[in-house]
Amino acid sequence: MSKSNSTMAKQIAHAAIAFEKRRTGNHVPKSVTVVLSEGTLVITLHEALSPAERAMARSPAGAAQIQDFHRQLFAGSSDSLRKEIERITGMEVREATAAVEPNTGAVVQAFTTGTVVQVFLLAGSAPTETWSGSDPADLSRQTSSSSSSIG
Repeated sequence: MSKSNSTMAKQIAHAAIAFEKRRTGNHVPKSVTVVLSEGTLVITLHEALSPAERAMARSPAGAAQIQDFHRQLFAGSSDSLRKEIERITGMEVREATAAVEPNTGAVVQAFTTGTVVQVFLLAGSAPTETWSGSDPADLSRQTSSSSSSIG
């Protein structure tokens, strides 16, 4: 495929925003993050919950209802987004799931090709990095990296 990952990621972000707008009735997230690496695509819609949903999510029972509602809504309506992702990437989407973090209003949509995806929403913003490997020695070896801090 001649498209770069950043171009595909941007196209997927636009598709995700359009999908969210259609499915929620014009409510759009504050921002979108797309991570496309190997056979995994993770779309995070930041501050995607409506004010009413955020208010409801303040209680544990309300948060559980919001999470369940968005999982069901995604499961029942994600076919158009899956097709658009397939068109953009040229790859079949074999699995898809959505999770809501009610405290921040983030909606995470993970599309995988048969792998386990673990998504952690961080409290801050980290620089973009990716690493991929399959060598058992690389996977079992502990690595260290140097870092510096100013302050």
